[in-house]
Amino acid sequence: MTPAIPKHPQEKMRLLLAVVQSQDAESAIQAMTRLGIVVIRLPSVGGFLGRRNATLMIGLPAGRESTAMEALHQNCRQRIEYIAIPLESAPLPLPAPTPVTVGGATVFAIDVDYFEEI
Repeated sequence: MTPAIPKHPQEKMRLLLAVVQSQDAESAIQAMTRLGIVVIRLPSVGGFLGRRNATLMIGLPAGRESTAMEALHQNCRQRIEYIAIPLESAPLPLPAPTPVTVGGATVFAIDVDYFEEI
C-alpha cells in the first residue's frame, strides 16, 4: 500500500505545543479559533506545583507563528500564588507563605515534514 499524498505538500507547516494553566486554556482556544487556527486541547499536570494544565496542539502554516504567539501572550497570564513552606529554624513547623510566579505559557515549536487530513 502506498502512503497517501498530503493535501498541501508544498506548504510548510509548524506545530506549536503550548502548556498553559487550565484557567487560561479556554480563552486561548477561543482566541485561536477567532483567528482561524485549529487547536487540540490535551489535559496535563504541572511538575512543580502539581497543578492542572492544558497542552494545546496548534497546527498552522509556517509564518503564522507570530499571530498565534500574540494570542497566547494576550490570553495566558502569569500570576503570583503563595505556597506554604515550613520554616527550618522555628521550634514548631509553622509554614511561611512564599510567593511563586505561575502561569503564562511554555511553547515548543516543531517543523512538520508531513501531515495528512483524513
